[in-house]
Amino acid sequence: MNRDTLKQIMIDQKETYLNNTIITRQYLLEENVNYCFVGIRRTGKSYLMYQQIKQLESKGVPLSQIVYVNFEDERLLEIKVTDLNTILEIGLEMSGSANKPYLFLDEIQNINGWEKFVRRIADMKYRINITGSNSKMLSSEIASTLGGRFIIMNVYPYSFTEYLTANHREKNYLDVISTQDRADVLSLYNEYVTFGAFPELVDIKNKRAFLSSIYQTIYLGDIITRNKISNDFAIKLILKKIAESVTKPLSFSRLTNILKSTGMAIGKQTVINYVGYMTDSYLLFTLQNYAAKLVDKETSPKYYFMDTGLLGLMLLDSKSAQLENLVAIELIRRYGVENVFFFENNVEIDFYIPSERLAIQVSLQVLDDIDTKERETRAFAKLNNFIPDSKCILITNSEETNLEYDGIDIEVIPIWKWLLMADL
Repeated sequence: MNRDTLKQIMIDQKETYLNNTIITRQYLLEENVNYCFVGIRRTGKSYLMYQQIKQLESKGVPLSQIVYVNFEDERLLEIKVTDLNTILEIGLEMSGSANKPYLFLDEIQNINGWEKFVRRIADMKYRINITGSNSKMLSSEIASTLGGRFIIMNVYPYSFTEYLTANHREKNYLDVISTQDRADVLSLYNEYVTFGAFPELVDIKNKRAFLSSIYQTIYLGDIITRNKISNDFAIKLILKKIAESVTKPLSFSRLTNILKSTGMAIGKQTVINYVGYMTDSYLLFTLQNYAAKLVDKETSPKYYFMDTGLLGLMLLDSKSAQLENLVAIELIRRYGVENVFFFENNVEIDFYIPSERLAIQVSLQVLDDIDTKERETRAFAKLNNFIPDSKCILITNSEETNLEYDGIDIEVIPIWKWLLMADL
């Protein structure tokens, strides 16, 4: 790529982070550490880079020493891995030969072979941070190439606390609050769960249209185009069925049979590949059955969307599904996706976290529905036969109390309060 053109693009892009207002995210970032930020598109990975740049600037690092390149820029569509060294040369030129530039490379997965350049630069003791919107960045081959020189940081849409801060509400709503405060936090929670938590969404009035644009970018760009899929109808149908099954395990065989029932000739392996593309793009994530055999853990997981707003686009009546999906997102934010499970073995528990001995059931309401209350609380008693002395929490839309069932204490807590308790 032409050197002068590349330099001009780098200068132009500098205006991006200089002119952005930064809302500090709840991620602890150490100095002198290289980070690889990964996650779904528009979730704020770039803003974590801007946050780091502002911190460097506050410590007296001149802007001439900052090199930021966003590879989503359409002017960089033809860029090759060999051009990455030109970027480094331009950075050295702009920062002065006596100073090493700080490199921030956004959506670098668009360049084939990027990982070897990044490894080499890290070995030369440059500070370098990268982002990506595809989990293949974390494949075993690439992870081996990076060789422990980066800390992987999963970036999620706003937590509820971050969402309140972005909406200029910074009270401690866990304290005894007034009727007005309660109405305020409930209104914001309802917006949060309905439309999701992409950071840019806060300042947008037509939230559904914005969500649709994000979905189309992921669907068309990260799934269809990137993987050269011609049967886009199959992708749409799979996503629809996964959305309808968010609260239940769903096997590849079941998905394949659903597609065949519509008259679509598609094999199980193709379904497996398509679902893999969806998780690679971070549109979906999976949780495994803690009580299942290994093969069943892999083939019959629960699927959740990375944002409740995207799930809402797929369903007409989505309140119950969005509630459980939101709990799933918060749990992987707190504990990591590899440490969160569901439990199904003659008893159905929505979520189980072994490291905390924590069992969680989710229901819109239980106190006024005898059958629902009996079903949800009895499940905890059955779980106690398999795993004694687990802490039991029942998350609801708005109800709060303490229950006792068969000698087991069960905390019933409204979702908005449970979300805020993450910071205690």
